[in-house]
Amino acid sequence: MSIDFETGEPSPGELAAIEAEWPQIEADLAELDAEIREIYAADRGGPTELDWRRTRRSAAQVTRTATRATRPVAELRSAA
Repeated sequence: MSIDFETGEPSPGELAAIEAEWPQIEADLAELDAEIREIYAADRGGPTELDWRRTRRSAAQVTRTATRATRPVAELRSAA
């Protein structure tokens, strides 16, 4: 990523790449949150059904967002 040192802002192409990656980033964060909840629950009697549901839902979300990627990020960055 290159930054315009006059404005300190990323280029429009880089912003487009970030925008395109954001659903995957959100899905990965949701999966990480579910894993943290599992670890926390293990110290307190084990995960509940809700914890397992969150884990399954977040794993499915990661898979869905990965398969929806339509344009490679490198292609978006080069469009700038």
